[in-house]
Amino acid sequence: MFDAVIVGSGPNGLTAAATLAVAGRRVLVLEAADAVGGGARTDDAFGSGIARDVCSAVHPTGFVSPAFADLRLTEHGLRWLTPDVSLAHVADSDVIALRRGNRCLAEELGVDARRWERIVCSPDPAGLAADVLAMPGVPRRLLDMARFGPAALSPVDVLARAFRTDRAATAFAGIAAHAGRPLSAAGSSAAGLLLGMLTTSGWPVAEGGSQAIADALVSVIRGHGGVVETGVEVTDRAQLPSGCDVFLDTSPSLLRRLFGDQLGRRYGRALRRFDYGSGVCKVDYLLSEPIPWAHRPDVLADTATFHLAEGVEMIRATENDVAAGRVPRRPWILGGEPTRVDPGRAPAGVHLAWAYCHVPAGCDVDMSEAITAEVERAAPGFRDTVRGTIVTTATDLARHNANYVAGDINCGAASLRQLLARPILARTPQVTGVPGVYLCSSATAPGGGVHGMAGHRAARAALSARR
Repeated sequence: MFDAVIVGSGPNGLTAAATLAVAGRRVLVLEAADAVGGGARTDDAFGSGIARDVCSAVHPTGFVSPAFADLRLTEHGLRWLTPDVSLAHVADSDVIALRRGNRCLAEELGVDARRWERIVCSPDPAGLAADVLAMPGVPRRLLDMARFGPAALSPVDVLARAFRTDRAATAFAGIAAHAGRPLSAAGSSAAGLLLGMLTTSGWPVAEGGSQAIADALVSVIRGHGGVVETGVEVTDRAQLPSGCDVFLDTSPSLLRRLFGDQLGRRYGRALRRFDYGSGVCKVDYLLSEPIPWAHRPDVLADTATFHLAEGVEMIRATENDVAAGRVPRRPWILGGEPTRVDPGRAPAGVHLAWAYCHVPAGCDVDMSEAITAEVERAAPGFRDTVRGTIVTTATDLARHNANYVAGDINCGAASLRQLLARPILARTPQVTGVPGVYLCSSATAPGGGVHGMAGHRAARAALSARR
């Protein structure tokens, strides 16, 4: 009855299913949870009419994703809301704004503006990002990739020395540390270069919440005759329809459990060596008013994303602690206020914010007080605006989503080895070597982020194999 079954309905699984369905394949998506979306889910945990993003919230790579463009998700209800300020980094009384189109870059970074443009930016950020997301493949922009590649392999501590000021170095370190790696680690600059480059094209939110991305993908699937079923947990090969391709939008552990006896030596060894990254602790806030920022509130009112760190040393200390298995005493913070950009997510007089910090893998410590204290330092009176909170520890994340092993929201560490070989070095690492079986999660290149590229590449490989 089906040509392909997709296990897991995260953005990669849904993208694989949509790509196959558009090509005329009969697809079945099986999701263990009661709702589709995986890391791109939105719920009403704060109450009816209040749209809280459960995990992912801001989508610079989704905005430029070749997979999403091919599937024409904007024709299926997805609308991007892109603020003028992609990112605001708050460092004590200093606020650094990185705007779309690199506007006002000289005002923000001063003597480092030219260096930032040379090191971080690209004249075609969407095009270069498409090449990066398609790696390891043959890039279309060879000169840009020749510049990007070696810099991406550098530690942040090395690349940041190119900047003369602490402001530029701090902004870059905060962006790079999204990957949850020590700043001294080889390859730790990769996320900083990719996401930093995309501040030029924009860091948008999906109108109505991240669920809109998943819903648009489901619309494509069902519009082409596909079937999506929730509440179905796959634990045994016998549950899968026979005679069809299998796509696993899961951690490598399920692939090993279902098909370990058929995996070749190389792929099996790669899965056994696969490393997971650090965890996160996230706090969602229900607010009576927007965060009352003390400095440059006009800038912070025009962004959906903020970072809180006094300087590079605070970011370095957090990531070193986490890598050593220590809970950071005073962590640097990643956060956002989606209702600044998308006020329709909550009724009048209600506002949403979220913030998280990195913690050791498997950490069950509630970091909400430390996180709230950092926001309060930058926005005195913040505590008085809080009407409710939802705290999600790393262990809670692992229970919520089996792909978030020990709270790792990227389904695999962004180590140098796994930047180059995720989980193996191959043009299409989604191909497992078991005929008709594909691993299409963020455990495969290009890794984390809501962009669907791992699923897209797996589907295209399957379509080529079936010609």
